[in-house]
Amino acid sequence: MIGASASPGWAIESLRARLEPLRPGLTVELLAETDSTNTRLLERARAGDTSPCLLVCEQQTAGRGRLGRPWFSDAPAPQSGPQQLCFSLGLRLAPTDWSGLSLAVGVALAEALHARVRLKWPNDLWLLDEPGDGRKFGGVLIETRPLAAGGGPGRYAVVGVGINLAPPAARPGLDDDAIAGWRELEPQARAPELLARLAAPMLGALAVFETQGFAAFEARFAARDALAGRTVTTTDPEAPAGRADGVDATGALRLLTDRGLRLVSSGEVSVRPC
Repeated sequence: MIGASASPGWAIESLRARLEPLRPGLTVELLAETDSTNTRLLERARAGDTSPCLLVCEQQTAGRGRLGRPWFSDAPAPQSGPQQLCFSLGLRLAPTDWSGLSLAVGVALAEALHARVRLKWPNDLWLLDEPGDGRKFGGVLIETRPLAAGGGPGRYAVVGVGINLAPPAARPGLDDDAIAGWRELEPQARAPELLARLAAPMLGALAVFETQGFAAFEARFAARDALAGRTVTTTDPEAPAGRADGVDATGALRLLTDRGLRLVSSGEVSVRPC
């Protein structure tokens, strides 16, 4: 389904036909503008609609990242279309263990994109500039809510993805030097083609995660880990700083500190300046 005033060229029905065998009953919807695709799907779930849906938007006015931070989205450009790819996938999931889900999604996206894509724990996509140095160009936000009584096992999960094709316009508080755009690698990249490239691998990864958990992605994450071996600071009071040493079997960050190994399972991590 295509919302009023959305740009042509998305081939929504063709994309749905390709994806539906991976998740029977899946619908694909395109909106010209909304506040947040994650918010829209969560509101549907609260109203009782937990059918699988891939919701795409050309411009978000109130996109969100982790901890409620804004995800900036500019208006589509006349020639190149949307400057950010914003979409959310909502579906029922019932894994034995939810730990590491954002890392598994990140692995699927990175592998579908390019060898220069790295993953910054727990949910950022980095464009590698040189060994040990990169800039954020995308991220993953996962939110869940319980199913209604009698709705079966699991929860309704909304997996939101935001990718800069071009860096967002300058805004107060936005660190331009730390942000990349996908067109640095692929100058002709457009949002519809990028969505078609990422949607199937992401659906496939979710199916694998549901049956095998993060164990199926642990080695693949290690190959893309942007923090491995780097000195970092965290918001965890039990492990404020240390050297990142990969992740454990649940996706928790391993941190080598002055007091030994610590595991960080939530919070924020920043790369400490040398």
